[in-house]
Amino acid sequence: MSDSRRNLKAIVDYLLEYDHVVEVGIGRRTDVAAQLVQAGVAVTATDVYLRDVPDGVRFVRDDVVDPDLEVYADADAIYARHLPPELHRPTLEVARKADTDFLFTTLGGDQPAIPVERRTIREGTLYVARSQPG
Repeated sequence: MSDSRRNLKAIVDYLLEYDHVVEVGIGRRTDVAAQLVQAGVAVTATDVYLRDVPDGVRFVRDDVVDPDLEVYADADAIYARHLPPELHRPTLEVARKADTDFLFTTLGGDQPAIPVERRTIREGTLYVARSQPG
């Protein structure tokens, strides 16, 4: 198994503790959402552009900077992959309003722009920001 596949498995394994998750900015990277759905997790994917998503994944066109909070209201967690720093705080605000956890990875050497707990995974770090500070 390649390192990137192990990394994806680590993210999926971590997210399996949640019943319903929302992926922010799914883009063309649909493998985590597909694996979660196969494992029985309800997945809603969002993006600012219309995207094709795997069977079983609900897609909603949404911008986390100007969100429709109803999209996130029933989620147990919000997650994002390769989230740019300028979207860390807006996504955390959505998570706080939805009273849910926020988990994300960054691209390259980007550091989180918000307070986080760090979880080491195969090829980097999964950052966890709780819905309530403290």
